[in-house]
Amino acid sequence: MVEAARGLFVSKGYGDTSTPEIAVAAGITRGALYHHFVDKRDLFRQVLVREAESVAAGIEAATPGQLTPREALAEGSKAYLDAMTVPGRTRLLLIEGPAVLGLAEIMAIDEATSANSLRQGLERARAGKEEVPLDALARLLSAAFDRAALEIDAGANADDVRAAMLWLLEQALGPEPRRKPAA
Repeated sequence: MVEAARGLFVSKGYGDTSTPEIAVAAGITRGALYHHFVDKRDLFRQVLVREAESVAAGIEAATPGQLTPREALAEGSKAYLDAMTVPGRTRLLLIEGPAVLGLAEIMAIDEATSANSLRQGLERARAGKEEVPLDALARLLSAAFDRAALEIDAGANADDVRAAMLWLLEQALGPEPRRKPAA
């Protein structure tokens, strides 16, 4: 049901997709659809939650524990941009999602998934640097990552966008602390 709805939301958009179409595509009755979801908006929200969870899973898979915090952030940023190239994902999460659910609900979904990974990664990589409040930095970098995904989706050179995001991330982290020489 959720996959059928996703396909229609991607191809037609939220506004032009009807619940009877979703029911037909899923091979169920409208009654069965309403048994599981309050309305089309509720189903759309579930589609977005699954998309956000898939993005977060991609980031998690790309950032194994043996990486340094900076390496994990770099690999996580690449994984985010890769995950956002799944056809329709940028439209769902970054365009239609905020328009339909509102920014507060989208931010809550984001906070429960990949935004939290970014915040935790920044916290580990910054290791006590407090020049900029962590939450504000995480939210602003998250917005930059979203914009980068939109740029790639719109046809910008993906390598250029990825390089710019890695540079921005490095600037946000500041110089890497020097290691003390072994005695």
